Amino acid sequence: MSQKTVRLGITGLVLVLAFGGLLYSTLSEGTEYYKHVDEVMVNPDAWRGKPLQLHGYAANVGRKAESLDYRFDVESNGSTIRAYYTGVVPDTFKNGAEVVLKGTLGPDGFHVKPDGVMAKCPSKYDAAPVAGQDAKPRASLN
Repeated sequence: MSQKTVRLGITGLVLVLAFGGLLYSTLSEGTEYYKHVDEVMVNPDAWRGKPLQLHGYAANVGRKAESLDYRFDVESNGSTIRAYYTGVVPDTFKNGAEVVLKGTLGPDGFHVKPDGVMAKCPSKYDAAPVAGQDAKPRASLN
């Protein structure tokens, strides 16, 4: 092999290792699992301390008087986790609202990170019926 080929090979190897290391360190810091409550409750010990996005429905929403401390349950398919959050919640956050929470599972429940509450009210986003048209679905134009 010529000296030029060896240099190109070493340079290529260094670049691949550098980009691989950068990619690994970037992805490992920001990785969060997206799980439903019932999936987590099958084996909660396996999820303790790991960054999670937890999906479910809010229930028993309560707020400590004169504070922004919330305590509520998150339910999905018959499983429930107690959640704790301090901060401002979205307008659509209420009992029965579909929520996705960012945080970690601890021994006493799910601790939501600041700005980690996303709530959706399904009825608010349903399409309104158009006046004068029948309610039957239209056939595809394919």
